[in-house]
Amino acid sequence: MRSRILGETGRGSAILIGVVLAIGVALAAWKTASARATAAAAAHQPEPIEAITTAVAREEQHRATTTSIGTVLALRSITLRTELSGTVHEVSLVPGRIVDSGTVLVALDISVETADLQAQEAQASLAVTSLARLERLRQHGAVSEEEVDRARAERDIAQAQIARTQAIIAKKTIRAPFRARVGIADVHPGQYLNDGTQLTTLQGIDGAAHVDFAVAQQVAAGLRAGEPVQVVTTADSTPITARIVAVDARVDPVTRTTTVRATILGAAPAPGSSVRVFVPTGPTVAAIVIPVSALRRGPSGDHVFVVAPDDRGTIRAHERPVHAGAMLGDAIVILDGLTAGEQVAASGSFKLREAVQVAVPAPKGAQ
Repeated sequence: MRSRILGETGRGSAILIGVVLAIGVALAAWKTASARATAAAAAHQPEPIEAITTAVAREEQHRATTTSIGTVLALRSITLRTELSGTVHEVSLVPGRIVDSGTVLVALDISVETADLQAQEAQASLAVTSLARLERLRQHGAVSEEEVDRARAERDIAQAQIARTQAIIAKKTIRAPFRARVGIADVHPGQYLNDGTQLTTLQGIDGAAHVDFAVAQQVAAGLRAGEPVQVVTTADSTPITARIVAVDARVDPVTRTTTVRATILGAAPAPGSSVRVFVPTGPTVAAIVIPVSALRRGPSGDHVFVVAPDDRGTIRAHERPVHAGAMLGDAIVILDGLTAGEQVAASGSFKLREAVQVAVPAPKGAQ
């Protein structure tokens, strides 16, 4: 009885295993058939095509640049101060006003000096008359040479006193030394000013301005007077050309930089403005230029997609690593990886992959 039960159990297990194997074989056959059908359907599907625009890599002469922060300075700029103390009699300091050379800006009270000058002029006139009289008498031997010499000295002293008083009056009348724009001032009639009191600042109006900036000593060693630099006031402004006029002979021992001065001719930013200065470094070399939109950046580095036909004439895009350099407006310099005349994907390059087929309109040319 026991052996009969064991026999029936073995036959059940065998049947179960056989059913499982049959199901597995059926599933495998179905999956294989489905994969073949899918592959066959895919074989009849058209290859995807990505629409892009291209640009032609062009060769240009390029010189590397470095960026520095510069400060705009007026060609002539002074801080106006009093040389002598006194009470303010007249003020013509209007902030922002442009004054010509010689314009009276501040006049201190000179009433005492004017009275002294009148007395000294009268004394000098008397000394001149006395000297003339004694010289005539000396010709007749009526006076000694010593008396004539004393009279001549008195005349010279009187004239020197007049010159001194006139100089004091001139120093108390403060004039613009050159054509300039007046800065902010806080001076009023009746105000007493000590000598050395700051009145205002004057910025020269010369149709030009200086730009001082610092560069590394290695860069400064290659700069020469007359070389151009580009000055940019804001991020979106058009560069202004300035020319180097001087390179400081001294290197800062702390920063190891050298101060360079350039001159902007024509309209210039206001004195004191901060600007960016693009300074050329190294020799001029031939470089490849492409649009910025053609350059792709990734974890493996910079690359572009070069567009070219394959052996069958199908136009495809191929990824190529490049070494990018400086930007030139809407273009970028490629230092290595491309040759002039090659077509690269410009707009639409973000959706490309290796060897993908592309639809390319007529090249727009380098931009």
